[in-house]
Amino acid sequence: MNTEKKSFVSQQVIEDACEWEIMHGVAFKQADSTARHCPFSIAPMTIERDVYQHLLAVTPLITKLINNVSEDHDFLQASLSNMAKADPFFGLLMSLHQQLHGDETNKLVAARQSLLLMRTDFMDDRTHGAKVIEFNGIAAGMGPFGQRAAEFHSFIKNQWPDTYNQWIEDSSAVPADNHGLEQLAYGIATAARAIKTDFGDQGKPTFLMVVQKNEDNVYDQHLLEVELQKQGICTVRRTFEQLSCQLSSGENKRLILENIGAVDVVYLRAGYQYEDYFAPELNEKVCCQTLSQTRLLIEQHHVAVNATISQQLATSKTMQMLLTMMPESEYARWGLSIEEAQLVKSVLAEMKPVNVETIKWFDTEAIQNEWVLKNQGEGGGHCVFGEDIRNKLNKLDPEEYDAWALMQRLYPHERDTPTIAVRDGEQTIVDDLVSEIGLFTAYYNGKPVTEFEGYAGYLIRSKPASENEGGIHSGKGILDSLVLID
Repeated sequence: MNTEKKSFVSQQVIEDACEWEIMHGVAFKQADSTARHCPFSIAPMTIERDVYQHLLAVTPLITKLINNVSEDHDFLQASLSNMAKADPFFGLLMSLHQQLHGDETNKLVAARQSLLLMRTDFMDDRTHGAKVIEFNGIAAGMGPFGQRAAEFHSFIKNQWPDTYNQWIEDSSAVPADNHGLEQLAYGIATAARAIKTDFGDQGKPTFLMVVQKNEDNVYDQHLLEVELQKQGICTVRRTFEQLSCQLSSGENKRLILENIGAVDVVYLRAGYQYEDYFAPELNEKVCCQTLSQTRLLIEQHHVAVNATISQQLATSKTMQMLLTMMPESEYARWGLSIEEAQLVKSVLAEMKPVNVETIKWFDTEAIQNEWVLKNQGEGGGHCVFGEDIRNKLNKLDPEEYDAWALMQRLYPHERDTPTIAVRDGEQTIVDDLVSEIGLFTAYYNGKPVTEFEGYAGYLIRSKPASENEGGIHSGKGILDSLVLID
C-alpha cells in the first residue's frame, strides 16, 4: 500500500464520507463508547455481469446442500469424528451434537427449527474463475454493512460525481442491487411468525440475538435489529452468560426468557470460539460446560435457531473439504440433481487433507504459493501461506492433522485502476486492490425465505493484494460494493 501523504481526494469529501458512515451506523464501537467509521473504498469494484449471475445461481444451491447436510446427523458424526478429536472446540460441538442427535435412546430431543442464515465467501480467481473461500454458517454477519456500502457509493456518486467518476474503473458500470439488510430481516421475521403461529400466540414475535460480552461490532447488529423492529419484531440481546440463568421451558417446549416471555428466533452472533463459552467466575470443573449447555438447552425447544450446532459442523472447513473431494453423484443424498451438483462443484476450489502423504507431497512436489493451510477457526488469523506452510506442517503432531486442510490459493483480479482507501479519516491510494465477495442466503426448514428465492444480498471486502488478512474488523480490509459490466 502506498502511504504517500499527498491528498488524492479533497478533505471535504473525506469528511462528508466519514460522517455519512457514522450517521448511518457503519461504524465500530470504541472502548470509550465513541464510534469510529468502518474503513471504506471511495468507489466500488467492477465485476462482469455473467460472473455475478453465476454466483447468484449457485449460492442458493450451496445453501440447500449445506442445509440438508446439517440435518444428516449420522453423516456429520461419521465424517467429522476424526476432526473433532483433533480440534478441542469442535470436539465440544460434536459432543453437544451427539447429545441431541445421537442414538435413539438419548434423553434429549432437538425440537429446534432450522434457520440457516449463511454467507458464502468467494474470490474471482484470475485463472480458475470464481471459487468458494469458505462457508459461514454461524455469526455470518455484516449483511447490513454490505447494503450500507452500496448506499454509500450511491451517495458519493450523487453528491460528489467528479470524485466518483475519477476513481470508478468503468463509467458505464451499473450498481448491483443489494438488499441484504432488508432480506435478512425478512427471512428472520418469516421464521419468527411461523413459530408464533405454531403456538397460536398473539402479539409481536420475539427475536433473541446472542452476543459477545463487550462486543465492538455492535452497529451492524443494531442495524439488523432496527430493521426487524420495522417489520414488527421485538428484539432483545443477551450473552450466553446472561442466558445461563434467564432461560426456562414453557408448555409444549416453548422457550421462555426471563422478563421478556416466549422467544421465537435465536440468532447466534457468538458461539464460534471457546472464549464465547468461557466464564471464569463459574469455577467449572469442565471448561465451558455451563454456557455450552445453555446452547444445548435452546435447541431442545421449539424455536427457530441460527446457527444450530449441526449447521456449524456442516459449514466447517473439513466438511468443505469433504464436499469438494467427493464425486458429484454423491450430492444426490442431499437432494441435488446432477446438474445442480455440477454447478456447486464448479465453484469449489481444490482441497487436500493433511496426512503423512500430503506433507511429503508438499515438501517435494507442491508449488508452495499455490496453496493455503487452514484450520477450523472462524474470522481472521487462521490461515498459513507460502513458505510458512512447510514449517507449520512439520511442527504438527499427527493427532493434530485432521484439524487442518490444504486449499488451493486464490489470486483474484486486481483492480485495473488505483483506488482510494479511507481508514480512521485518513486516505491512502491502493494500486493492487482485490476483493472478496460474500453472498447471503436465508432458508427456514430447508425452504428459501427471502423475496429473491433464498438470496439475501452481498458483502464486499477489499484489501491490498499484498495483505493476507482481509477482514474489515480484524484485518486490512475495507468495505466495498459491486458494479456490473457486460
